[in-house]
Amino acid sequence: MQNMTDRQSKILAAIVEQYAEVASPVGSSLLAKAFSVSSATVRAEMAQLEEHGFIMQPHTSAGRVPTDKGYRYYVNNLHAQKPSMADRRGERALTARLAEGNVPERTIRNAVDTLVELTHNLGLATIGDQLYMSGLSNLFGQPEFMNRNQVQEVARLLDNLEPWIREAAPNEPLSVFIGRENPIGRGAGCSLIISRFRSPYSDRSYIGMLGPTRQSYRDVMTLVQHAGEALEEVLYG
Repeated sequence: MQNMTDRQSKILAAIVEQYAEVASPVGSSLLAKAFSVSSATVRAEMAQLEEHGFIMQPHTSAGRVPTDKGYRYYVNNLHAQKPSMADRRGERALTARLAEGNVPERTIRNAVDTLVELTHNLGLATIGDQLYMSGLSNLFGQPEFMNRNQVQEVARLLDNLEPWIREAAPNEPLSVFIGRENPIGRGAGCSLIISRFRSPYSDRSYIGMLGPTRQSYRDVMTLVQHAGEALEEVLYG
């Protein structure tokens, strides 16, 4: 698909966001109501998106779910969206919580714990040579991780996460690794969103979230980026 039309882009975004919210495949009738067009029109657009690998049809459902390629397109086009009211509330909660930390380690832990409360994903941060993690039960409580093989894949990813972050040292202010893009745990069905920040421990400290590929990317990306910026400001302000 050389150029996705505006309507196709909006339909893909709606599928991503609806699937993140309800964890079940999204059907054409729901989208037809949202876009005030016929179900046949939506089905035709969905067929185009499916043909080019942006969405797929699970075996047991008439609805569609995003693929890693669909999520990547969605994430790459999020920059044009303004922060939502919920995003701004989350940012204020983070800023307030960071003010409670009286030493760098406590401040960073507070930031991770607040991200966990706001997103219900697993939160993580590098503190010196250690990886602090919180919210493991959130991760394994997601419907994607109900079977044993998937849990083993996630556990393998977690085992290798600290050395990978130390060796890879992502250089972008915000990095998003979606599903099989993950250099580790490609089969875990997870996405890793991390922000780089300066701390007394390292110029390349990281804070982020690990959650299922099905997640609210806009909200999580906004919060993780704000967490990195706020930590740097508090620790060096």
